Amino acid sequence: MLIHVVKSKIHRVKVTGAELNYIGSITIDKDLLDAANIVEGEKVQVVNNNNGERLETYAIPGPRGSGEITLNGAAARKVSKGDILILITYAILTQEEAKTFKPSLVFPNQDNLLI
Repeated sequence: MLIHVVKSKIHRVKVTGAELNYIGSITIDKDLLDAANIVEGEKVQVVNNNNGERLETYAIPGPRGSGEITLNGAAARKVSKGDILILITYAILTQEEAKTFKPSLVFPNQDNLLI
């Protein structure tokens, strides 16, 4: 049996932008992507702590050290600048693999930078 488990989590980042007229995705500071072990194009679940919205999109890298968290395309309608998000990715593992798997958890500071 295969199960979904949390692979990566970036906890409590602040939205820095929302670009409606864009193809789609979420732009995330490359430093945060690397720390969370998230690759370009990977599916990301976005949980908005301010309004309860949940959506799925894919990650694209933003400039390193910028703290950028920008929702693009239709997802831009689900956030406001300054909203606090939790970003989560999942892996599909066997139950045995899941017992020893350790997710990458990132807790950035209030400026979305690594501490």
